Amino acid sequence: MSSYHIPVLLEESVEGLQVDPSGVYVDLTFGGGGHARAILSRLKEGRLIAFDKDEAATENRIDDERFVLLQQDFRFLKYNLRYLGIEKVDGILADLGVSSHHFDDASRGFTYREDGPLDMRMNRSVRLTAADVLNGYTPEELERIFREYADVRHPRRLVERIVAFREGRPFRTAGDLQEALRSFLRGGAGNKFLSRIFQALRIEVNGEMEALREMLQQVPQVLRPGGRLVVIAYHSLEDRLVKHFIRTGHFKEEETDPFSTEKPPLRPVNKKVIVPSDEEVRRNPRARSARMRIAERIEE
Repeated sequence: MSSYHIPVLLEESVEGLQVDPSGVYVDLTFGGGGHARAILSRLKEGRLIAFDKDEAATENRIDDERFVLLQQDFRFLKYNLRYLGIEKVDGILADLGVSSHHFDDASRGFTYREDGPLDMRMNRSVRLTAADVLNGYTPEELERIFREYADVRHPRRLVERIVAFREGRPFRTAGDLQEALRSFLRGGAGNKFLSRIFQALRIEVNGEMEALREMLQQVPQVLRPGGRLVVIAYHSLEDRLVKHFIRTGHFKEEETDPFSTEKPPLRPVNKKVIVPSDEEVRRNPRARSARMRIAERIEE
């Protein structure tokens, strides 16, 4: 498990769930199973349902009669719980980060550090890859991706370079993308810029923002009053979306009616976002951008 992924904010996230030994819990991002094992260690006759759309995660399946692993996207949370005969759960955990396994396996295409194929699919049964995005999206679509997901304020010149490259030959590998963006990678910030570009492509390929919205909308429907939601985000856009939904029950400022008497279904537990300790970041540098929020389902 540790070679697959080092779980981030492990103790803090499981403590945030306030695990009832007889409760029913959901781990929406099973990965290497680190968070799942910690939850199971606190259960007696309770149950844990885990989701992961990556077939590689099934190799980490836990042999425990209290545990069920579904190879499913967490955007289908409510449907899959009902399929299992579960209407309400006591806690939900979502660690939105990419497993270390994905970065370390060059064939998956998640990293610029290896010249692997531009794939980036979490679920390899879907068709769209990062190469498809770079080769087939319109300039306007590419600008949107890099503006929204990579925080590139003025992405037009970047997109012009991508379009010029693909007119000569299609993008196939991480090396192709680095070659196309060489003029943007000068100086000490080149690797950080590449990380943001790869992250943006990954978010688009896997529909991560749409899946997160769909999942959050289902949480109030499946979480018992008093039940806890714990979300660990690694991208500012994800964190803002989670924060706003917890506080208002909506995703956008304009959806919030200041005169409405309707109460949001969730209550924030932690007023300040929870971040990894300096010691955890030293042990696991990939934890440095993690931001955790905890919410509680309000009594209906």
